[in-house]
Amino acid sequence: MAKFVSPKEAAVLIPEGASVMFGGFMGCGNAHKVIAELAKLGTKNLTMISNDGAMAKGPDGDDYYGVAKLIHNRQIKKLIASHVGLNPEVAQQMNEGTLEVVLIPQGSLAEMIRAAGAGLGGVLTPTGVGTIVEEGEHVHSKIEINGRTYLLERPIRADFAVIGGYKIDRAGNIWYKGTTRNFNEVMATAAETVIAEAEHVVEIGGIASEDIVTPGVLVDYVAVPQEA
Repeated sequence: MAKFVSPKEAAVLIPEGASVMFGGFMGCGNAHKVIAELAKLGTKNLTMISNDGAMAKGPDGDDYYGVAKLIHNRQIKKLIASHVGLNPEVAQQMNEGTLEVVLIPQGSLAEMIRAAGAGLGGVLTPTGVGTIVEEGEHVHSKIEINGRTYLLERPIRADFAVIGGYKIDRAGNIWYKGTTRNFNEVMATAAETVIAEAEHVVEIGGIASEDIVTPGVLVDYVAVPQEA
């Protein structure tokens, strides 16, 4: 059963040099409190796997929204993502040579993470054939099937997944609200340690069984703002 901890206690679990998946889409669905505590700690040399680099200015008016805090603090040595254009600091640090950026088409990235969680050997996709995507470090080879060329992309796993859930019960089962589901669901399956930040903690049974998206068996820690 998942252990309930504070956001700070959750952040302390992540060591320097770890690979970390961060659920979210431009900050929507990020585990904002855990990320803020990780930024305060200043843990360095992280490999970040996320859809994007979030935004320099968030919808709440905050500077460095979501995972953008970690990029701004230069805690990330390598970023594996799909879309980084709304955070200018990604390009700045990449051009300086202080941040390695690996861009993967969004659908491919999601499928590569899902493949890791499902124990599959890779993903076959036509996306990127004939482009610089073929040169990516995660491309194993090109394969022709029935006259069509595909890239065989390697699965992607991480040491940690830091995800956000709207409702989490005391067994660690998660329900996501609306589009906050995004990358959180697949990332929960593809990391050695899963930290889920709860917006609301409910008792067991507080989430209808058919509404559970991520089962608690996948969740190691639940981060809550205060003891619940």
